[in-house]
Amino acid sequence: MPAPADFRAQIQALRPYLLRYASLQLRDAAAAEDCVQEALVAALAGESGFAGRANLRTWLTGILKHKIVDAIRRQSREAPLAAEDDEDLEDLDGLFARNGHWTERPPAWSDPDGALEQSRFFRALEACLARLPARTGRAFMMREHLGLETGEICKELDITPTHCWVLLYRARMALRECLQQTWFGK
Repeated sequence: MPAPADFRAQIQALRPYLLRYASLQLRDAAAAEDCVQEALVAALAGESGFAGRANLRTWLTGILKHKIVDAIRRQSREAPLAAEDDEDLEDLDGLFARNGHWTERPPAWSDPDGALEQSRFFRALEACLARLPARTGRAFMMREHLGLETGEICKELDITPTHCWVLLYRARMALRECLQQTWFGK
């Protein structure tokens, strides 16, 4: 193990390398400088733990890696608000009185369990719609989702009104059967 003065000189000689390494990892000069300083302080404090089995540069880089990970964690916890977030918060200021209470209470949720159940139902319906033949599904969506009249559907799909009604009937029956199996019969 090197003498204490020699050890400090070797560490100081490796400082530029450590700073480049930290800068590449953090992409922030101030944060990199802080991490290198923390790593050097930890190395000096743990000088007795360095037995010389590894290269000094490797040992210091290992310490620095841990300091970089700590800095990244700290940055993610303490991330400053973006400028657009500040604007959003300013919009929220109007919702509260000076004493911190609501100026107008938000409405209570009508039925969160019902909303969740409804979203699950619509996912089941979408899965059933995906099982329909392409033209049948398209006719059904044009009628029920887009609200098109029979004439518009016939023109778009190049079919007769009778054929359109058959497609819509088949779609409804297939969806009924699918939902009976996947949703109502669960």
